[in-house]
Amino acid sequence: MTMPTTASAAAAFADVTASESTLRRFLHGLPGVDAVGLEARAASLGTRSIKTTSKAYAIDLAISMIDLTTLEGADTPGKVRALAAKAVHPDPTDRTTPTTAAVCVYPDMVATAKAALAGSDVKVASVATAFPAGRAALPVKLADTADAIAAGADEIDMVIDRGAFLAGRYLEVYEQIAAIKAACGDRARLKVIFETGELSTYDNIRRASWLGMMAGADFIKTSTGKVAVNATPANTLLMLEAVRDFRAQTGVQIGVKPAGGIRNTKEAIKFLVLVNETAGADWLDNHWFRFGASSLLNDLLMQRQKMATGHYSGPDYVTVD
Repeated sequence: MTMPTTASAAAAFADVTASESTLRRFLHGLPGVDAVGLEARAASLGTRSIKTTSKAYAIDLAISMIDLTTLEGADTPGKVRALAAKAVHPDPTDRTTPTTAAVCVYPDMVATAKAALAGSDVKVASVATAFPAGRAALPVKLADTADAIAAGADEIDMVIDRGAFLAGRYLEVYEQIAAIKAACGDRARLKVIFETGELSTYDNIRRASWLGMMAGADFIKTSTGKVAVNATPANTLLMLEAVRDFRAQTGVQIGVKPAGGIRNTKEAIKFLVLVNETAGADWLDNHWFRFGASSLLNDLLMQRQKMATGHYSGPDYVTVD
């Protein structure tokens, strides 16, 4: 039996995406978001208590879902190699600690990360398409993507042009995502970043989610981590509802990646509860859910060590990223 793919989902929406007017009609015809209800549900799910055995499982699961990230102008090959080593052995004193899902870097650092991760299951993700603003011509975005894939990227994290989206040029955004997806082919999975903190309304986040999924995204992602408002329980819950509903309609499963602002174990576990209670257990796997984070891993390691020994380690227990 052949499983539905993002390509088959895109074909299913060919009529919807045939013109600007039909796409606008579809996106603005999506149910409006009850902001109060959404935030109340997100807050309510965040109060769920987790028992000790479940917490231990959740910590290991969260570690395995991290895209360990460095996206700074001062990144060096040495920093990337150190991050890759941490991704493979997050806790060198305990080899039962899971590896992270991926290391995420700029395109010019992909080859360095790929070499450092050789022989491991850790993926190399690369931001592309004029990250973080997304303001560049399509040929530039395609070249950026091609460079990252040629260097060995397994995953591409692209940013949409929020200016075009907010101006209502939905078809332009759709066609750019589709073009980047085509450039990825079967060599790299595509994560589409909306920068939810700049989309202003929950209705826009719902529209962007469906736009990205129809265009062929393998993941939809909240944020770049470069603005004031990044991943929140409410905007992540809304995106989880979108992927759940998209699979119900098309049979195609799409991943979700909240990024930016998730810094400790307690917050990470709240997000895992959101996943389980909204999209379901099928998404509780790093193939379908990721955390875009750097400092989060250190807290997860500290909490994991406390559960094993009964006490917290000193400040030198984890590396400074």
